[in-house]
Amino acid sequence: MRQAHNVEQIRSAEAALMATQPEGALMQRAAAGLAAACADYLGWVYGARILVLAGSGNNGGDALYAGARLARRGALVTAMLLADQVHPEALRAFRRGGGQVVDLPRKGKADDATAARHGGGSVDLVIDGIVGIGGQPGLREAAAEIIGQLLGAPVVAVDVPSGIGVDTGEISGPHVKADLTVTFGTHKVGLVVEPAASAAGSVELVDIGLSPYLATPAVEVLDAADVRRLLPWPGHASHKYSRGVLGIAAGSPQYTGAGLLVTSAAVATGFAGMVRYDGASADLVRSAHPEVVIGKGQVQAWVVGSGVGDGQEQLVGQILAEGLPTVVDADGLRHLPPRCEWAVLTPHAGELARLLDVPRQEVEARMLWAATAAASRWHCVVVLKGPRTVIAAPDGRLRVNHSGVPWLATAGSGDVLAGVIGTLLAAGLDSFDAASLGVWLHGTAAELASGAAVGEASGPISASALVASIPPAIRGVSG
Repeated sequence: MRQAHNVEQIRSAEAALMATQPEGALMQRAAAGLAAACADYLGWVYGARILVLAGSGNNGGDALYAGARLARRGALVTAMLLADQVHPEALRAFRRGGGQVVDLPRKGKADDATAARHGGGSVDLVIDGIVGIGGQPGLREAAAEIIGQLLGAPVVAVDVPSGIGVDTGEISGPHVKADLTVTFGTHKVGLVVEPAASAAGSVELVDIGLSPYLATPAVEVLDAADVRRLLPWPGHASHKYSRGVLGIAAGSPQYTGAGLLVTSAAVATGFAGMVRYDGASADLVRSAHPEVVIGKGQVQAWVVGSGVGDGQEQLVGQILAEGLPTVVDADGLRHLPPRCEWAVLTPHAGELARLLDVPRQEVEARMLWAATAAASRWHCVVVLKGPRTVIAAPDGRLRVNHSGVPWLATAGSGDVLAGVIGTLLAAGLDSFDAASLGVWLHGTAAELASGAAVGEASGPISASALVASIPPAIRGVSG
C-alpha cells in the first residue's frame, strides 16, 4: 500500500525523528537520495550540466546539498538563488563542492528572464528546489517566469513540484511540471491526487527513517497485495447463498445495454454466489447468462440506477428503503434521500457537480474536496470517477486509485464498475473496501484489455472487452 500524509502529519513526524538525530542528519539523508536519483535519471554524472533552482526553505537546502554531491562527482552544477536568503550551510557546501552560483537580480523581471535563459538553455537537468511542503499553491511571478523559460529541460522536483497544493492535490496557479519527483519519508497527498499528481511525473520515495513516527495516512493507494488480502475469497465450506446474492435493477427500453453490462460484470467478477436481475433487459440477460435468476427475490446487496432513465423515483426509493448495501449509479443519483448510510454512490464529475450544485470544473479541480463533501452530506461512501478515482468514506477515510488507462473513458464503463462493486458488497465486504477493490479491479481489467498490462502499446477497449478481462484481473492477484 502506498500511504500519503498531509503536511501537519509530516511536520509532527519530522520533529519526533529529528529529536533522535544529530542536527542536519535528515537533510543529508534526503540530499544523498536526491543526488542518487538524479544520477540514475541522467544515466551519467561526469560532465552533466545541472541547474539547481533553490528557494529559501529546506527544499532549497536539499537541492544545494545534492548539487554539491553531484559537483564532486564531476557534474557542472549551477545554482540560481530564487530568494534573498537560502539555507546557509547548504550554500557553503555547494560552493565548496565546486558549484557555481547565479544570484538573480531583483531589479525587474527582464533580468530574471535573461538569467533563466542563460542557465536553462543548455542544461541536461533542472533540480526544482524552489518551494516545498510549506509553500502555498502557485508560484511567485519571478519563479513562474523562470520556469517558463526552462521548457524542454528535464526537471527533477525535490519532495513535491513547486507550486502544487500539497494537502489537496489542487493546482491554482503557475507550478512546476516535473519529469521525476524525489520525495522523502512518505508520499504527500498532492503526489497521488489529481490534478497535481500529473505534475509530479514519476515518483521515487527516499527512506529517511520517518515511517515509525507517521500517523494514520491521510490517503491510501491500494496495490495488488492489498487487493489479494482484502478480497472475499470463497472457502471450502462456501455455498452459493453463503457467498451472497446480488440484485440488479438496471436498464430500460431505451438503455437495454446498461442492464446487460451491469449483470455481465457481476457474473464475471464472481464473488457473489448468485445474481438476480429485475429490469427491462431481462430477455437479453437471460440469453447471455442463463445462470442469472430473473425476477425479485432475497438479496444481500443491490445495484440500482444504471440506464434506468428518468421517472424512476419509486424504483430507486423502494430499493434504498430496504436498507441493504446498494450501489447507486447514473440515473439513480437523481433520487437520493437525505441520508443513505448503506449506499455507495458512483458519480462522475458532471453528476457530482449537479448533486453539489457547483460547476463541473470545480469538481475536477478539487476532487478530494468534492468527494469528501458528498460523503459527509449523504453519510455514505462516494466513488468520484476520474483519471485517478477518489473513494471517500463518511468517517473521513480516503483512497485514490492508480490502476487503469485513459481508454477506460468509454460508454458502458461505469455500468461495468457498478456491477463489480455490487458483487463485492453482496459477498460481504464493507462499503469502503468494496468500492476501493472494485475500482482497482475495474482499472486493472482495463489495463489487461488495452494491452498496457503486458507491455504492449495501449489500445482502445469496449465495455464488453472490459468485462471479459475481469476474471484475468482477479486471477492475477489470487496468488
